[in-house]
Amino acid sequence: MTAIPENEALPETAPAARQARRVALIVAVAFFMQLLDSTIISTSLPQMGESFGVPAVAMSIGITVYMLTMAVFVPLSGWLADRFGARNIFLVAIALFTLASLACGISQNLAEFVAARAVQGLGSALMTPVGRILVLRNAPKSELLNATALITWPALFAPVVGPVLGGFITTYLSWHWNFFINIPLGVAGLALVARFIPGDREAGAKPLDWPGFFLTSVGLACLLYGLERIAHPQEGMLPTVALLGTGILVGWLAVRHLRRANHPLLDLTAFKVQTFAISTLSAGTIFRIAINATPFLLPLLFQVGFGLSPVDAGMMILAYFLGNLGMKAVTTPTLRRFGFRSVLIVNGVIASLSIMACAALSPQTPQALVVVLMLIAGLSRSMQFTALNTLAFADVASQQRSSAATMSSMLQQVAMLFGVAVAAALLNLSQIARGAAALDLVDFRLAFLVIGAIGLVASFRFLALSKAAGAEVSGHVLRI
Repeated sequence: MTAIPENEALPETAPAARQARRVALIVAVAFFMQLLDSTIISTSLPQMGESFGVPAVAMSIGITVYMLTMAVFVPLSGWLADRFGARNIFLVAIALFTLASLACGISQNLAEFVAARAVQGLGSALMTPVGRILVLRNAPKSELLNATALITWPALFAPVVGPVLGGFITTYLSWHWNFFINIPLGVAGLALVARFIPGDREAGAKPLDWPGFFLTSVGLACLLYGLERIAHPQEGMLPTVALLGTGILVGWLAVRHLRRANHPLLDLTAFKVQTFAISTLSAGTIFRIAINATPFLLPLLFQVGFGLSPVDAGMMILAYFLGNLGMKAVTTPTLRRFGFRSVLIVNGVIASLSIMACAALSPQTPQALVVVLMLIAGLSRSMQFTALNTLAFADVASQQRSSAATMSSMLQQVAMLFGVAVAAALLNLSQIARGAAALDLVDFRLAFLVIGAIGLVASFRFLALSKAAGAEVSGHVLRI
């Protein structure tokens, strides 16, 4: 099957480069809306619970339903993009997300809110992988690095402004406006996609693989929900273990089916491409676990370990995320100069050591030193994220891109929740081993050391890449 228009058919000219960047920027705006919503809601849960007449803890069902709906429909996104056109599905995703945001904001009770969050989760499930597909189909290889850097910035920027903006809106307006803010963003996104992104569709799209859809969705939903529950041990470990076990078993059945089906929902042959397999499945997933655990641990360290107020802790975290943004300007020239393999190894070691260095922090550490460490950790995290996300699609064939984008989104969701789950488990196990009633600085030290060690292991796994890996995308020229 060939995409119409094919990515390879795009001339590598200035107009093609401008079009690739325009598409990436539009997709980035949609991603920012989606990720802002995910980070902004957590600050409003107590006020929302009070408005609905339920305990604040009951509001967590809104987050759970959103996550599970995403898990169910993410596997379907690639097939829908091939069958009905990536631009059309992206428009539908933005429209669903925007309308669901409006419904969340006008909800009068918990049942209405949960229903609206489910629809929002559906829109989100389609938005991320289909947005990546649009970028891949409109970017020549020479522009893939710049395009990927553009669609990566929302993941780095939204966590900075989300909690601060959510707290401001909840305090000075009302929690409803945390959802209403998506409406102008969604309307702008719809207009930009309709105006500037060309339509495309796979010629002779394959029939829907219903067994593959069922197995993949159920397996992913059970696995993600089980990982999410690890961070809340008070809810009971038996259901958590049962969910994880079911997710692994059904996931194995899904892989078995996808390898045998005539028209599988997901084309697993993308994992035969070394750059995709390493950056997405093996070393990439392991490293993402480490760098996704860090944003979970740092706020707890500063508030519980250091005894800082939420505002002071937020200022410390701000340095971490500013480091994420600060690296954007030098990512492309660095990858062009040194290549993916060297950057992923050396920068991975730096990122891992910066995580481990957090174990040495204490309330007596000079604030300037803490800020410098946060900047280094943020800078290296940003570089690694962009390099991994770009290398993943450097050598993937055009007919594999829809499945590759879908599988990449699925594995990144797993890595995100697994990172939080591992960090939470380490803190809890350390506390239990000490027989203490509350977390202490020593528990965080163990967690940071183990998480950093996980990153180090993944960094050296990138040695398996060839020196020329992704050179067509990075523009790196080997010196003999």
